[in-house]
Amino acid sequence: MNAEPERILFLTGKLAEKQLRQILAAMQPDFLYKVKEMGVKVAALMTTEMIGRRLQDTDGATRIVIPGRCRGDIAALSQQLGVPVERGPEEVKDLPLYFGKGAHHYDLSRYRTKIFAEIVDAPTISVEAIVERAHYYRANGADVIDIGCLPGTPFPHLTDSIRTLKQEGFTVSIDSLEDADLLAGGRAGADYLLSLTERSLWIADEVAATPIVIPQVHGDLSSVDTAIEGLQRKGRAFIVDPILDPIHFGFTASLARNYQFRQRYPEVEMMLGVGNLTELTHADTAGMNALLLGICSELDINHILATEVSQHACRAVREADRARRIMYAAKQHDSLPKHISADLLTVHDTAPFPYRRDEIEAIAAEIKDPSYRIQVSRDGLHVFNRDGFHTAVDPFELFPKLGVESDGGHAFYLGVELARAQIAWQLGKRFTQDQQLSWGCAAQGVESEADLHTFKPAGTTLKKAHRDETDHPQSPDQPAPSSAS
Repeated sequence: MNAEPERILFLTGKLAEKQLRQILAAMQPDFLYKVKEMGVKVAALMTTEMIGRRLQDTDGATRIVIPGRCRGDIAALSQQLGVPVERGPEEVKDLPLYFGKGAHHYDLSRYRTKIFAEIVDAPTISVEAIVERAHYYRANGADVIDIGCLPGTPFPHLTDSIRTLKQEGFTVSIDSLEDADLLAGGRAGADYLLSLTERSLWIADEVAATPIVIPQVHGDLSSVDTAIEGLQRKGRAFIVDPILDPIHFGFTASLARNYQFRQRYPEVEMMLGVGNLTELTHADTAGMNALLLGICSELDINHILATEVSQHACRAVREADRARRIMYAAKQHDSLPKHISADLLTVHDTAPFPYRRDEIEAIAAEIKDPSYRIQVSRDGLHVFNRDGFHTAVDPFELFPKLGVESDGGHAFYLGVELARAQIAWQLGKRFTQDQQLSWGCAAQGVESEADLHTFKPAGTTLKKAHRDETDHPQSPDQPAPSSAS
């Protein structure tokens, strides 16, 4: 017996109603639907309180979808109406994605691959600086703080550094090819030893730390066989790093080597040193981390060694953290790593231009107030109000047409918004007026997500010393009178 189809009621504003109906018709959804215009021009200015006052009949809906920017308490509205209410996408054009892949909410709290974040200059900085760096790495997703030693560089505070980190609750590894450093680090309480070879494996018998084994001869996997056999015989936990080489210095062969090792030892824990790619390739690291953590996911490599030495790799640990979570979620759902999270889409967006120029012109034709709206299409930047529609790819071309020469605050506001719009158009990113561009996990110091339960306060360009408060009413039932609000 077939289940009765879902009945969804879509609430919208006057400007978006026609387009919403066209999109739903083109979707040919497997649910029944109705569209109700709520007596407000701009859908984003609806509130849950307004809906509660105006919606007298839910038309038998089993679910109600309201605009994504609708402010208010949807739980209270659901209880009032007796029907589940949810926010849809911020742009009506994203409805097909919302009801497709985008409707699935992935759990990104889980992962398998541990991140070892290396402090490469530990011998040259103080214990306090090491602890400060460790807290930074942990805040960005690191599971283990790797204390890097430098060849020929004295490290008199090695023991103090490790003991202090342990007291602060960190998991720690010591990273050196010198036996004395490894032995001292293990005795100080390090949890891991990077890196032991067949010849230095005796150190593992002296301390409790987990050894991470590399080939005695670079590229020769057979040189770890004896070490693996001995450690397994003793019942010791261990990790093997077959070594990932930089591009043009053995990269492809080293990928094959990691694959071959996994085929020979399907159950042995492995490590991948991703820094040899992220540090030694001048390209954005977000994509590299996505690919490298994808390799880890396929080969069940549950440990990576990451660094942030080069300035272009200054978000590498954070990116690796996002990548491991995305890849884990994709693997658990037997899916491609698409539409799971936008955290690694730092430069481009999947659907940067939701509206064509002709669609934006149709919206502009309905505008009856002087507030400027800014939208972006493949054709460039579009600025419009009741008095005109202007298009350009260079914001400076628009300034003479906007009539804000005597209003410094408004001119400043429009300049900022048009600059964001130009960057979005040039790169292929989504632009939404009054919101900063989204840079995924690559940016720092960005404003937090808008609180959908409150109205955004007036910005500094509206806070003029002698402005009458009644000039800019903020009634939720009325369109905002100025785009600078």
